[in-house]
Order: sequence, then C-alpha cells, then structure tokens
Amino acid sequence: MNILQVNSSARAEGSVSTRLAGELVSRLKAAAPEATLALRDLGHEPHPVLDESALQALFTPAAQRTPDQAARVAQDDALIAEIQAADVVVLGVPMYNFGVSSQLKNWIDAIARAGVTFRYTAQGPEGLLKGKKAYAVLARGGKYRDSAADTQVPYLRTVLGFLGITDIEFIYAEGLALGPESEAQSLAAARTQIAELA
Repeated sequence: MNILQVNSSARAEGSVSTRLAGELVSRLKAAAPEATLALRDLGHEPHPVLDESALQALFTPAAQRTPDQAARVAQDDALIAEIQAADVVVLGVPMYNFGVSSQLKNWIDAIARAGVTFRYTAQGPEGLLKGKKAYAVLARGGKYRDSAADTQVPYLRTVLGFLGITDIEFIYAEGLALGPESEAQSLAAARTQIAELA
C-alpha cells in the first residue's frame, strides 16, 4: 500500500490538521507495516499558483516548451505522479475563511489535468484516479459541520470525485478556537474517529 500525505497548513508548527493527519498515517502504517509513505508538505514547500505563465506552459506542446516552461510543467508532473502512485491519500485540511487553504487549492489545480487525471467523453467527464481511498482531516476554529458555512466538504467531494476519488472519509476537529474545553473535546472526538477508521 502506498500512502500519500498532503499537509496544507500555512503553519510550520502547531498545525492541528497536520498533527492529526500524521496520527492517522501512523495508525494506517501500524495496520499495514509494509506501506510506503510519500509526504508532501505544502506549507514548507508551497506549490506555485496556476497563473498565465503556467497555463501557457501547460498548453504548449512538450517539444516546443522553453526550459522555464518545461520546468514549470515538471513541478505539476511530480505532484501528479505522487497521487497516481498512491493507494491512500490523507489530506490535512485547515479551514481558512470558510474554505480550503491556498496551498491546498494550488495542489488541486496542479493535479487536475485533462487527459491525465480526468478526461471528457461522450458520456461526460471521467475521473482517472480511480480505486483510491481518501481521508480529509478537517481542523476548524468554529463549528460548521453539516451547515451552509461548510464549503470545504462539498468542494472536496466535488473536485476529488471529478478526478475519480469517490471513497472519502472526513475527520472533524471543530471548535478549536472556542476555549480549552472545546478544543480538548474536539481533539478527543477526532482521535476517536481516527481510531475507528484506521
């Protein structure tokens, strides 16, 4: 089993989503000692945004790309290769202003490539990253689960499903900014959920 852990917090230290994602991975590896782990920390190594120069590079035939364009496409290729090789994907997902972090959005923009991770057919779009299990470890200051303010879960279900990843478990650590008691209860609940899932 190949595990890909993607941390998307801007914090170098003290990130709850990173810590809990790591705890989940540790449990998965304990259950499957032969498992390999690829770790992508987007806070320590941010991926570049999908801007005009990146689009030009992607839409230029490979043989005609400049060295800079080839290098830019290679950055996205590396992320695509990681998720293609993964059997299990663990995402550390903090909530920033009701959405995913820009770090995670840049990663998603990099791995979503027509003809590689999805394709358009006569029957509609088809995701090409099938057969994978995903876990999204959500860390939030407030409590938003199952409310209109939770844009993360619908977005991740939609975009991962579009790429073919439909088996997704969401792990919630909420109310982290609502005082020590709320934080302790939230972390305990998240760890219970991790133990049950792993």
